[in-house]
Amino acid sequence: MKSTRHFLGVVTVVALLSVGVGVVANDYYLRIAFMMCVYYLCGAGMNVLVGYAGQKSLGQAGLFAAGAYAVALLTIKTQIDPWLAFVLGGVVSGVCGVLIALPSLRVKGPYLAMVTLAFGIVVEKLVTEWSEVFGGAQGLFGIRPLTWNSQPLSMHQWVWFGIGLSAFVHILIRNIVSSRQGRAWLSIQADEIAASSVGVRVYRGKVTAFVVAAVTCGLAGAMVAQQNQYINSDFINFHLSIFILLLVLFGGVGSIYGPLVGAVILTLIEAGLASWPSVQHFIYGALLLFALYFMPGGVMGILNQLIRKKNLAEIKLAEEKDTQVRLKLSSDGASELLKVEAVTKAYGGIKPAQNVSFTLKRGHVHALIGPNGAGKSTMINMLTGIVPPDSGSIIFSGRSVVARPAHAICSLGMGRTFQNLRLFGDLSVLDNVMLGRHTRMTNTFFDSLLFLPTAGRQEAAARERSLELLKLVGLSNLAKAPAGSLPYGLQRRVELARALATDPELLLLDEPAAGLNPQETAELGDLLIRISRMGLSILMVEHHMDLVMRVSDHVIVLDYGIKIAEGSPAQVQANTKVVEAYLGTEDAEAHLA
Repeated sequence: MKSTRHFLGVVTVVALLSVGVGVVANDYYLRIAFMMCVYYLCGAGMNVLVGYAGQKSLGQAGLFAAGAYAVALLTIKTQIDPWLAFVLGGVVSGVCGVLIALPSLRVKGPYLAMVTLAFGIVVEKLVTEWSEVFGGAQGLFGIRPLTWNSQPLSMHQWVWFGIGLSAFVHILIRNIVSSRQGRAWLSIQADEIAASSVGVRVYRGKVTAFVVAAVTCGLAGAMVAQQNQYINSDFINFHLSIFILLLVLFGGVGSIYGPLVGAVILTLIEAGLASWPSVQHFIYGALLLFALYFMPGGVMGILNQLIRKKNLAEIKLAEEKDTQVRLKLSSDGASELLKVEAVTKAYGGIKPAQNVSFTLKRGHVHALIGPNGAGKSTMINMLTGIVPPDSGSIIFSGRSVVARPAHAICSLGMGRTFQNLRLFGDLSVLDNVMLGRHTRMTNTFFDSLLFLPTAGRQEAAARERSLELLKLVGLSNLAKAPAGSLPYGLQRRVELARALATDPELLLLDEPAAGLNPQETAELGDLLIRISRMGLSILMVEHHMDLVMRVSDHVIVLDYGIKIAEGSPAQVQANTKVVEAYLGTEDAEAHLA
């Protein structure tokens, strides 16, 4: 329903703008409107890359050039239809986006920004120096423009086309950022390790964000080249990359309407400063500082705060009416769920795992305990693919998980929480839990992009399932609250609900009671008992011995990376080696006496 209302709203705005453009006779004003559309296209893709996926880029001018020069060469050197050449300009830029994205697997933050900057500089030098192909400083003339009824588009038609294309891109981007892919991008920006633990393919997410930003920027470059019927290196410079980044930051990074606001305001400022080019850089620098230090959320940030408060009130009333909870967890299958054999891990002289072996049974609650530094969290990280073991085997549900990436292990049915909370704090509680459904949703990128019925159905199902799990952990009335704003104990519950949303066969809890008060710890124990009775297998790392002895069926004890005991809680509690590991030799003798 919201998507339908939004679509109708966009169509209405496009119609009103088209009528307004039709009554404008001054080509200068039409040119300003055209450039607003161009900059919006650049900013919309850049907003996906920076605002959602959190990837820094200073090479958008190079992608703009890829689209512009691709359409120029195609229309000058071949007889290809100009409309097809326009589309191919976006495709060529998309390919360049993939090439830029390749280093993103190895570098992050400012280093990634430097890589993208280098790309922009290389492209600028290439089109400037390789005059035989790109015309050098003189540029390329005779670019065939888009046509209508075999006639080149007039300035009015170019603006109408720009408005229509911008509206189309806006709808597509809104579809994708409101879907599982959009949530995946936001999770990558917040915490790549946590994102991979809920099944998000981090590297693929980065690449798709780069491609979206590249395609929209390439289409903008193609528009400029075909409208001018001329392109040279003056269009392609570092100033353009900074301008695109500025309009996203100023309008509101991470806001779907931020690029539109930024494009309108900064295009008007650019037009007003056209007579004083020496002042432009100073003004843009001042605006960038202002946006970063005094208005980090951009123009749209202030409006979004008001909208968020309104949504909180609406969702609270809606979710309090939900009284049903369904937890579809299965314990079918063989008794052996996980088998660890001779697993070893060393960091130089430190060995957190030394030839460790144990077996977990389906439907049981297992505890992994030991003193600080015993290697418990390292073992959890090896089981879930965060850390690779040096040797040994890990067989989960009949399949080896050694060397599998974390997102693949999650999809096999292994969910986890972390010793130190790894929530996506800026996202809502509901979005955090829906991210747990990521690997259980099968709609593709293009399903979400075009908002096909399968995507809508899966989004609705994921939302319903997530609300059920929030009801289970007692947080349904806080579904739209930012996860990072909750008290620590409630954040622990959100992380548990997110892990349950992955539909795990085995749930790994890394110190779930850490930081909780006695009452919260007791409530957590009750919840874990309820979950285990539904058939879910659990492996819990925990220091609270009361909680361990209360909920566990089987206990494994590590000390300095060596397994020293395992058995029932009573057996482990009476084991001399275990007492010595916790209390020391002399205190252990006194304790046993």
